[in-house]
Amino acid sequence: MLSFALLAIAAVQPIDRTPEQARGVVQRYYAAIERGDYHGAYRLWSGKGQASSQSYAAFTRGFARTAHTRVVAGAPIDGEGAAGSVFITVPVRVYATLKNGRHQRFAGQYILRRVNDVDGATREQLSWHLTSATLRPIG
Repeated sequence: MLSFALLAIAAVQPIDRTPEQARGVVQRYYAAIERGDYHGAYRLWSGKGQASSQSYAAFTRGFARTAHTRVVAGAPIDGEGAAGSVFITVPVRVYATLKNGRHQRFAGQYILRRVNDVDGATREQLSWHLTSATLRPIG
């Protein structure tokens, strides 16, 4: 009985397909980092973290000095399709506080990708994932 209920819930959960849902992925990424859920944040990158260009250990070490982080994600910029994929750009401002109390601010963008609606694509492939980030420090 329980497994049927779980299947019913999974069947109604939406797949992240819209530009606004791409923005939500960026927000979930920073919410996971804020909670210390580095595994969850890492898995939001394409290839279950591989697109971050870091091992999971290196990814985690990158936040060792961070006490808090938050993101202000702007309106998604419609992307283009290519070879069965859809890409979208989400502009961001990132605010971080280090454990020593120092504040950091960054501006830039994330590019997200999902598989276009093709036969046989999995729920994970149809949902947005981070593929690259360009962030620069701001004063």
